[in-house]
Amino acid sequence: MSDRHAAGMKTRREVLGDAHVDRAEAAKTDLDRPFQDLITESAWGTVWASDAISRRERSMLTLALLAATGNFEEIPMHIRATARTGASKRDVMEAFQHVAIYAGVPRANHAIKLAKQTYLEMETEND
Repeated sequence: MSDRHAAGMKTRREVLGDAHVDRAEAAKTDLDRPFQDLITESAWGTVWASDAISRRERSMLTLALLAATGNFEEIPMHIRATARTGASKRDVMEAFQHVAIYAGVPRANHAIKLAKQTYLEMETEND
């Protein structure tokens, strides 16, 4: 395992939590192993591991970019990650307001719907 892969796994676990990463690792097959290694090394071992901006800021950017590009599948995962990155609900809503202005109201509206559902699930799980 390369240093970048190890750094990526460490960062990924810190941001997404052990349970999520353990599930993802258990689901990995020979078919998608190269792709999983790529995202672990590049997304988590390079981008998310950088200390150039805070994880709070990275969460806000990631959520805004996911919404702006219509990649809604990962929004709940990254909303859950805000519990570890320090991005508040207000931070997330500010990011989605930017999406509304610069990428479109329907995308922001759908992202907000997903965020509300995910926050509700998170609150229920913590009760």
